[in-house]
Amino acid sequence: MALILNLETATKTCSVALAESGIVFSKEELTSEKFSHAEKLNGFIESVLKSANKTIKDLDAVAVSEGPGSYTGLRIGVSTAKGICYGLDIPLIAVNSLKCLAAQVEAPSSYICPMFDARRMEVYTAIFDENLNVIEDTNALVVEDTVFEKWNDRKLLFIGPGAAKCMDVLTSSNFEFDLDTPVSAAGMAKLSFEKYQNGEFEDVAYFEPSYLKDFIAGKPKKLL
Repeated sequence: MALILNLETATKTCSVALAESGIVFSKEELTSEKFSHAEKLNGFIESVLKSANKTIKDLDAVAVSEGPGSYTGLRIGVSTAKGICYGLDIPLIAVNSLKCLAAQVEAPSSYICPMFDARRMEVYTAIFDENLNVIEDTNALVVEDTVFEKWNDRKLLFIGPGAAKCMDVLTSSNFEFDLDTPVSAAGMAKLSFEKYQNGEFEDVAYFEPSYLKDFIAGKPKKLL
């Protein structure tokens, strides 16, 4: 048995799921254009523990989305996870954010292509088979009509918040889109438990998220 706190902060969704041996029994999440992770994350952690009648000291590990995704969101999630793990001396588990999304769908006859928005026509993406084996590694790419040309004869299911802007570009009859599957820490539960069982832990002191792209700060707003 293992009680694992799962934190998903790679996108506009701030999500926390408490799972025991891969089974989720408490979850809190919110999707906001304002990226409310710093405001909501700690409160969500307290809420899922309370609803399960658990305390933070009952945790066996903390799992966090490792990216790719929002620079700020990932920093907040990883910093929080590190703090809990360091304070309790428990393992830190990192799970690919796109794989967590792919884990929420069943597509027995298709490859699964989760997508996160990376602004303009760029997306973070990867391709998995129905058993979540990696077919194409995580990468950042600009979506053009030929970018998935080699998959035109294969059923490909596009999911996630980056998929919507690609519908008018990726028009092969073998391409399908699922815009309803949410980004959620619930998708991490089985994956993080598998890593816990296999002893696949991160170094709490040195672990860093996988950003894929360098952070570029916007221009500061002028004060009135």
